Amino acid sequence: MTRMSCLLGLSLCFLFVGLVASSKFEELFQPGWAMDHFVHEGDLLKLKLDNYSGAGFQSKSKYMFGKVTVHLKLVEGDSAGTVTAFYMSSEGPNHNEFDFEFLGNTTGEPYSVQTNVYVNGVGNREQRLNLWFDPSKDFHTYSIFWNQRQVVFLVDETPIRVHTNLEHKGIPFPKDQAMGVYSSIWNADDWATQGGRVKTDWTHAPFIATYKDFEINACEVAVPVTSTENAKKCASSEDKKYWWDEPMLNELTIHQSHQLIWVRANHMVYDYCADTARFPAIPLECVRHHH
Repeated sequence: MTRMSCLLGLSLCFLFVGLVASSKFEELFQPGWAMDHFVHEGDLLKLKLDNYSGAGFQSKSKYMFGKVTVHLKLVEGDSAGTVTAFYMSSEGPNHNEFDFEFLGNTTGEPYSVQTNVYVNGVGNREQRLNLWFDPSKDFHTYSIFWNQRQVVFLVDETPIRVHTNLEHKGIPFPKDQAMGVYSSIWNADDWATQGGRVKTDWTHAPFIATYKDFEINACEVAVPVTSTENAKKCASSEDKKYWWDEPMLNELTIHQSHQLIWVRANHMVYDYCADTARFPAIPLECVRHHH
């Protein structure tokens, strides 16, 4: 798809090449496993978890830079032990990955969301926060925005985490591997709820995560193509301008920065940067990295 579009009322227009924008599941995604645990009800897609299996799906294409969004209603009631994940990932042992993991809980306890960033196969960058609403009562949007300067995790367009490009400090940044988009539900009662102390109660199965309105506004790339070619194709140049390279998207706006400060102050319950027992030496990106 190629079209001209003006961004945010600016006089400068941007040429979109290879941009994908859709809301239909079957146009963007395909089941990854346990097709018998998929239920289509009109515009809704439901993934089921029972004591036989969970389920998952993946994008048909790979992408470099842009924004992916899912509208998701999480498992209702006693969801302890369950995990619903929405993430982007490349392939191979040195893969990059951006994770949302929604950790179920006993009825009445807050739902937690854990985020993680893998760069060149290395993760261990977990942050966890309690959501400020009940995500099982209605649909909410969960988004990952990615360009060459930052990765931003958003909940209902509120940033909850930023992973900044600090290559100038010698810290690798994920910008050279095309990534697929994935979501799944599975049983993780060995760790998901209160450190594994609360197990999945299968009398409440099936556990159901409900999706609608999938959005991918990103640079679609051919696979296999060298990472250099993909990065070049999806980066702005004199001939083509991409919306994710707009200078205003190189960092959060002042309003977004204030939102992130509010989230961290009021809802964050774990940050690997502050875990001195696990990391006696502060990870290098944490020193001046305002996630």
